[in-house]
Amino acid sequence: MRPASLCEVVERARADGDWDHHLQNFLDAFYALDGDITAQGAMIAEDPGFLGDARPDAFLGGVGEHLARRWRLPFIPAWVRHEARYLDTAMFVPDERNLRTYLLCVSPVSFRPRLIFTGPDPLQRARFPYHRGVVRMPLTFPQGLAAAALFEPER
Repeated sequence: MRPASLCEVVERARADGDWDHHLQNFLDAFYALDGDITAQGAMIAEDPGFLGDARPDAFLGGVGEHLARRWRLPFIPAWVRHEARYLDTAMFVPDERNLRTYLLCVSPVSFRPRLIFTGPDPLQRARFPYHRGVVRMPLTFPQGLAAAALFEPER
């Protein structure tokens, strides 16, 4: 059975360590409820807690905010703004050096402040409701960030 909330994603990930697998199953359940904003809002409303690993904790904050914004839910949960939901070092998904400039430009606003740089719609799945159309993202560099600070020196 798929997780019915981000809280369940974290609970299951604490048990087996596979947060990404549980998140993907959660997204399938979330998208299956497309159009039911009350049910979708309830799926992200409660603070899921932390896994104790900065990257997944920050990514889950981005997920909660992105889903609320992307699906025009009536609120963005307060828990997504917790300081532990933000990284100190940039994370690129995928972590391919030659894609970094592109990812800097197209990352959704819910992920950029967390220093998570990914494709324009990072939560797409086979069950994604494509009838909603594509996301139109501005091709601007995240304000206040220096590009040089995001890249590690080559070794």
